[in-house]
Amino acid sequence: MSYLLTYKRFGKNSILIEWPNTIDEMILQSIIEYKSLIEKNIKNKSIINSYNSLLVSFNSLNNFQKTIDELKALYSKKKISEKLKFYRWYIPVCYENEFGSDLQDLEKKYNLDQEKIVKIHTALNYKLYNIGFIPGFMYLGGLNKKIHFPRKRTPILDVKKGSVGIGGSHTGIYPHNSPGGWNIIGNSPINLFNPNANPPCFIKPGDEVRFFTISKKDHKKIKSKVESNNYKLVKKLIND
Repeated sequence: MSYLLTYKRFGKNSILIEWPNTIDEMILQSIIEYKSLIEKNIKNKSIINSYNSLLVSFNSLNNFQKTIDELKALYSKKKISEKLKFYRWYIPVCYENEFGSDLQDLEKKYNLDQEKIVKIHTALNYKLYNIGFIPGFMYLGGLNKKIHFPRKRTPILDVKKGSVGIGGSHTGIYPHNSPGGWNIIGNSPINLFNPNANPPCFIKPGDEVRFFTISKKDHKKIKSKVESNNYKLVKKLIND
């Protein structure tokens, strides 16, 4: 599917490419495919993607319009030499009260018990749209409207690593201890970000995440295996 894109200069050596301003899986697919084409065909650049844009940064950008023309020509071809592979990752989460500090707020707002909230949260596959606001934080779309919940007005300073939260219409996992304003409903013992790995985040935009429930005892066991590099996540190819 083709979109009418806009190209803007962004700082001294970057170009911002924008799609229609909406969160949509087809737009995400277009962004990922275009990013792959740029990575394979244009040198000396870095690329950051978001919900509806690509930021292409160069070591130097001497001819702004010429570079835009090259990017436009590449998009018009839209020929990908290899099929991109996407996976569904199965992530263990403990939803017990010790880890779900905001579960009671959701229970009160929607008149749902904890078991029902967990059942709703683990029932769907979540699409990874982009990674930010801290390294490794996944913005996962597709949350059931029954448990949409606005972000906190005042973020807390110390959200624990592995905390699974809800922010508006999205869910996500905090990859390390950090400030944050999402509503915490559980915790996963998985390491999601490794600055020494390539890539640092093994789950990439276009992949899916499916949560499954574990006990506090299993959380402790898995965490121990993760720390000794003896735990392997289950994944399934979703576009074979």
